[in-house]
Amino acid sequence: MRQYSPDLTPPWKNPKPVPEVPAEPGLVVEEPGSGFCGAVIRCEAGTVTLEDRFGKHRVFPMEPRGFLLEGRVVTLVRPSSGPARPTHTASGSVAVPGARARVARAGRIYVEGRHDAELVEKVWGDDLRIEGVVVEYLEGVDDLPSIVESFAPGPDARLGVLVDHLVPGSKEWRIAESVTSEHALVVGHPYIDIWEAVKPTSLGFQSWPRIPHGQDWKTGVCRSLGWPENTGAAWQRILSGVHSYRDLEPELLGRVEELIDFVTA
Repeated sequence: MRQYSPDLTPPWKNPKPVPEVPAEPGLVVEEPGSGFCGAVIRCEAGTVTLEDRFGKHRVFPMEPRGFLLEGRVVTLVRPSSGPARPTHTASGSVAVPGARARVARAGRIYVEGRHDAELVEKVWGDDLRIEGVVVEYLEGVDDLPSIVESFAPGPDARLGVLVDHLVPGSKEWRIAESVTSEHALVVGHPYIDIWEAVKPTSLGFQSWPRIPHGQDWKTGVCRSLGWPENTGAAWQRILSGVHSYRDLEPELLGRVEELIDFVTA
Protein backbone atom coordinates (compact mmCIF):
# COMPACT_ATOMS: atom_id res chain seq x y z
CA MET A 1 0.00 0.00 0.00
CA ARG A 2 1.43 3.34 -1.07
CA GLN A 3 1.88 5.93 1.67
CA TYR A 4 1.85 9.66 1.07
CA SER A 5 3.84 12.23 3.02
CA PRO A 6 1.75 14.98 4.60
CA ASP A 7 1.78 18.38 2.87
CA LEU A 8 3.80 20.57 5.22
CA THR A 9 3.54 23.71 3.04
CA PRO A 10 2.17 26.60 5.12
CA PRO A 11 -1.37 27.47 3.96
CA TRP A 12 -0.45 31.03 3.02
CA LYS A 13 2.10 29.66 0.55
CA ASN A 14 -0.37 27.27 -1.09
CA PRO A 15 -0.69 28.29 -4.77
CA LYS A 16 -4.43 27.51 -4.93
CA PRO A 17 -6.73 30.48 -5.71
CA VAL A 18 -7.94 32.33 -2.63
CA PRO A 19 -10.68 34.94 -2.11
CA GLU A 20 -9.96 38.58 -2.91
CA VAL A 21 -11.11 40.87 -0.11
CA PRO A 22 -11.32 44.70 -0.36
CA ALA A 23 -9.09 46.36 2.24
CA GLU A 24 -11.90 48.39 3.77
CA PRO A 25 -11.22 50.49 6.89
CA GLY A 26 -11.71 48.47 10.06
CA LEU A 27 -11.13 45.07 8.44
CA VAL A 28 -9.03 42.99 10.86
CA VAL A 29 -6.43 40.73 9.25
CA GLU A 30 -3.15 39.06 10.14
CA GLU A 31 0.10 39.19 8.18
CA PRO A 32 1.32 35.60 8.73
CA GLY A 33 5.00 36.22 8.08
CA SER A 34 5.30 38.59 11.05
CA GLY A 35 2.25 37.55 13.03
CA PHE A 36 1.12 41.19 13.13
CA CYS A 37 -2.66 41.45 13.50
CA GLY A 38 -4.53 44.70 13.12
CA ALA A 39 -7.31 46.73 11.53
CA VAL A 40 -6.93 48.38 8.15
CA ILE A 41 -6.60 52.14 8.50
CA ARG A 42 -5.46 53.06 4.99
CA CYS A 43 -4.76 51.51 1.61
CA GLU A 44 -2.60 53.22 -0.99
CA ALA A 45 0.07 52.63 -3.64
CA GLY A 46 -0.05 48.84 -3.35
CA THR A 47 0.33 48.83 0.42
CA VAL A 48 -1.98 48.52 3.38
CA THR A 49 -1.46 50.04 6.84
CA LEU A 50 -2.65 48.04 9.85
CA GLU A 51 -3.13 49.23 13.42
CA ASP A 52 -2.96 46.71 16.25
CA ARG A 53 -4.80 46.92 19.57
CA PHE A 54 -1.90 48.82 21.13
CA GLY A 55 -2.08 51.55 18.47
CA LYS A 56 1.07 50.42 16.66
CA HIS A 57 1.11 50.86 12.87
CA ARG A 58 2.74 48.56 10.29
CA VAL A 59 2.74 48.90 6.50
CA PHE A 60 2.64 45.75 4.35
CA PRO A 61 2.62 45.15 0.58
CA MET A 62 -0.68 43.77 -0.72
CA GLU A 63 0.78 40.61 -2.19
CA PRO A 64 -1.34 37.67 -3.40
CA ARG A 65 -2.27 35.30 -0.55
CA GLY A 66 -0.57 37.75 1.77
CA PHE A 67 -2.99 37.84 4.73
CA LEU A 68 -5.19 35.75 6.99
CA LEU A 69 -8.82 36.72 7.57
CA GLU A 70 -10.43 34.78 10.41
CA GLY A 71 -7.82 32.09 9.81
CA ARG A 72 -8.42 31.89 6.04
CA VAL A 73 -5.81 32.89 3.48
CA VAL A 74 -6.95 35.88 1.42
CA THR A 75 -5.59 38.40 -1.06
CA LEU A 76 -6.26 42.00 -0.07
CA VAL A 77 -7.21 44.32 -2.92
CA ARG A 78 -7.79 48.03 -3.07
CA PRO A 79 -11.45 48.99 -2.47
CA SER A 80 -13.29 49.77 -5.70
CA SER A 81 -14.31 53.16 -4.34
CA GLY A 82 -10.69 54.31 -4.23
CA PRO A 83 -8.47 55.01 -1.23
CA ALA A 84 -9.83 53.67 2.04
CA ARG A 85 -11.47 56.39 4.08
CA PRO A 86 -10.27 56.76 7.65
CA THR A 87 -12.71 55.56 10.29
CA HIS A 88 -11.48 58.10 12.85
CA THR A 89 -10.31 61.69 12.82
CA ALA A 90 -6.76 62.61 13.80
CA SER A 91 -8.01 63.28 17.33
CA GLY A 92 -9.39 59.74 17.64
CA SER A 93 -13.05 60.70 17.24
CA VAL A 94 -15.28 58.65 14.95
CA ALA A 95 -15.12 60.17 11.46
CA VAL A 96 -18.34 61.52 9.95
CA PRO A 97 -17.89 61.34 6.13
CA GLY A 98 -19.53 64.22 4.31
CA ALA A 99 -20.39 66.13 7.48
CA ARG A 100 -20.75 69.85 6.93
CA ALA A 101 -19.07 72.39 9.13
CA ARG A 102 -21.42 73.88 11.69
CA VAL A 103 -22.08 77.61 11.73
CA ALA A 104 -19.49 79.11 14.05
CA ARG A 105 -20.45 79.40 17.69
CA ALA A 106 -20.13 82.63 19.59
CA GLY A 107 -17.68 80.82 21.88
CA ARG A 108 -14.00 80.68 20.99
CA ILE A 109 -10.78 78.92 21.87
CA TYR A 110 -7.63 81.01 22.06
CA VAL A 111 -4.11 79.60 21.96
CA GLU A 112 -0.84 81.42 22.49
CA GLY A 113 0.65 81.46 19.01
CA ARG A 114 0.49 80.43 15.38
CA HIS A 115 2.30 77.15 15.97
CA ASP A 116 -0.21 76.21 18.69
CA ALA A 117 -3.10 77.02 16.35
CA GLU A 118 -1.61 74.96 13.50
CA LEU A 119 -1.09 71.95 15.76
CA VAL A 120 -4.64 72.14 17.15
CA GLU A 121 -6.01 72.43 13.61
CA LYS A 122 -4.04 69.43 12.37
CA VAL A 123 -5.24 67.10 15.13
CA TRP A 124 -8.65 68.51 16.11
CA GLY A 125 -9.63 70.43 12.96
CA ASP A 126 -12.35 67.99 11.83
CA ASP A 127 -13.92 67.94 15.30
CA LEU A 128 -13.82 71.72 15.63
CA ARG A 129 -15.52 72.28 12.29
CA ILE A 130 -18.32 69.86 13.15
CA GLU A 131 -18.77 71.60 16.52
CA GLY A 132 -18.53 75.08 15.00
CA VAL A 133 -15.61 76.14 17.21
CA VAL A 134 -13.17 78.75 15.93
CA VAL A 135 -9.57 78.81 17.18
CA GLU A 136 -7.69 82.10 17.32
CA TYR A 137 -4.28 82.92 18.73
CA LEU A 138 -2.86 85.52 21.04
CA GLU A 139 0.31 87.41 20.35
CA GLY A 140 1.24 86.89 23.99
CA VAL A 141 -0.37 85.90 27.26
CA ASP A 142 0.14 89.47 28.54
CA ASP A 143 -2.73 90.53 26.26
CA LEU A 144 -5.13 87.97 27.74
CA PRO A 145 -6.88 90.24 30.32
CA SER A 146 -7.80 92.83 27.68
CA ILE A 147 -8.96 90.12 25.25
CA VAL A 148 -11.19 88.52 27.87
CA GLU A 149 -12.63 91.90 28.83
CA SER A 150 -13.37 92.72 25.20
CA PHE A 151 -14.84 89.27 24.49
CA ALA A 152 -17.15 89.46 27.53
CA PRO A 153 -17.74 85.70 27.90
CA GLY A 154 -21.21 84.55 28.93
CA PRO A 155 -23.50 81.48 28.98
CA ASP A 156 -23.89 81.47 25.18
CA ALA A 157 -20.35 82.65 24.39
CA ARG A 158 -17.86 80.70 26.43
CA LEU A 159 -14.17 81.36 26.13
CA GLY A 160 -11.44 78.74 26.44
CA VAL A 161 -7.74 79.56 26.51
CA LEU A 162 -4.69 77.29 26.15
CA VAL A 163 -1.49 78.67 27.66
CA ASP A 164 2.08 77.39 27.28
CA HIS A 165 4.17 76.60 30.36
CA LEU A 166 1.34 77.09 32.83
CA VAL A 167 2.94 76.17 36.16
CA PRO A 168 1.91 77.35 39.66
CA GLY A 169 3.46 80.64 40.70
CA SER A 170 4.50 81.72 37.20
CA LYS A 171 3.46 84.95 35.51
CA GLU A 172 1.22 82.96 33.20
CA TRP A 173 -0.43 81.31 36.19
CA ARG A 174 -1.23 84.64 37.84
CA ILE A 175 -2.72 86.04 34.63
CA ALA A 176 -4.80 82.90 34.12
CA GLU A 177 -6.14 83.13 37.67
CA SER A 178 -7.14 86.75 37.16
CA VAL A 179 -9.37 86.07 34.14
CA THR A 180 -10.87 82.66 34.99
CA SER A 181 -14.60 82.73 35.61
CA GLU A 182 -17.73 80.61 35.19
CA HIS A 183 -17.68 81.26 31.44
CA ALA A 184 -13.93 81.63 30.84
CA LEU A 185 -11.59 78.69 31.32
CA VAL A 186 -7.81 78.94 31.10
CA VAL A 187 -5.83 75.70 31.02
CA GLY A 188 -2.26 74.98 30.11
CA HIS A 189 0.46 72.43 29.62
CA PRO A 190 3.82 72.31 31.41
CA TYR A 191 6.00 72.58 28.29
CA ILE A 192 8.20 75.56 27.52
CA ASP A 193 6.78 75.69 24.00
CA ILE A 194 4.18 73.76 22.01
CA TRP A 195 7.06 72.06 20.15
CA GLU A 196 7.78 70.06 23.28
CA ALA A 197 4.22 68.70 23.40
CA VAL A 198 5.03 66.60 20.33
CA LYS A 199 6.46 63.22 21.28
CA PRO A 200 10.15 63.17 20.31
CA THR A 201 9.88 59.53 19.25
CA SER A 202 7.44 60.62 16.53
CA LEU A 203 10.22 62.83 15.17
CA GLY A 204 12.99 60.25 15.28
CA PHE A 205 14.79 61.05 18.54
CA GLN A 206 14.38 59.90 22.14
CA SER A 207 14.01 63.12 24.11
CA TRP A 208 13.90 66.87 23.69
CA PRO A 209 17.28 68.47 24.44
CA ARG A 210 17.78 70.43 27.64
CA ILE A 211 18.59 74.04 26.82
CA PRO A 212 20.49 76.11 29.43
CA HIS A 213 18.51 78.91 31.04
CA GLY A 214 19.06 82.22 29.27
CA GLN A 215 19.39 80.77 25.78
CA ASP A 216 16.63 81.03 23.18
CA TRP A 217 14.92 77.66 23.57
CA LYS A 218 13.92 77.07 19.95
CA THR A 219 17.30 78.07 18.56
CA GLY A 220 19.00 75.89 21.17
CA VAL A 221 16.83 72.92 20.17
CA CYS A 222 17.75 73.35 16.50
CA ARG A 223 21.43 73.57 17.37
CA SER A 224 21.34 70.53 19.66
CA LEU A 225 19.53 68.39 17.11
CA GLY A 226 21.82 69.45 14.28
CA TRP A 227 19.00 71.19 12.41
CA PRO A 228 19.50 74.49 10.55
CA GLU A 229 18.85 77.36 12.93
CA ASN A 230 15.65 78.33 11.15
CA THR A 231 12.79 77.99 13.62
CA GLY A 232 10.11 78.32 10.92
CA ALA A 233 11.55 75.42 8.93
CA ALA A 234 12.08 73.45 12.15
CA TRP A 235 8.42 73.85 13.07
CA GLN A 236 7.29 72.59 9.67
CA ARG A 237 9.53 69.58 10.19
CA ILE A 238 7.94 68.96 13.59
CA LEU A 239 4.39 69.47 12.32
CA SER A 240 4.94 67.04 9.46
CA GLY A 241 5.73 64.36 12.05
CA VAL A 242 2.31 64.72 13.67
CA HIS A 243 -0.35 62.48 12.13
CA SER A 244 -2.76 61.95 15.00
CA TYR A 245 -3.28 62.37 18.73
CA ARG A 246 -0.87 59.49 19.31
CA ASP A 247 2.01 61.80 18.36
CA LEU A 248 1.19 64.25 21.18
CA GLU A 249 1.86 64.12 24.90
CA PRO A 250 -1.12 63.37 27.19
CA GLU A 251 -0.64 66.65 29.06
CA LEU A 252 -1.64 68.53 25.91
CA LEU A 253 -4.33 66.10 24.74
CA GLY A 254 -6.30 66.36 27.96
CA ARG A 255 -6.22 70.14 28.05
CA VAL A 256 -7.43 70.63 24.46
CA GLU A 257 -10.24 68.11 24.93
CA GLU A 258 -11.21 69.91 28.14
CA LEU A 259 -11.44 73.24 26.30
CA ILE A 260 -13.55 71.80 23.48
CA ASP A 261 -15.95 70.28 26.01
CA PHE A 262 -16.14 73.53 27.93
CA VAL A 263 -16.85 75.74 24.91
CA THR A 264 -19.44 73.35 23.41
CA ALA A 265 -21.26 72.59 26.69
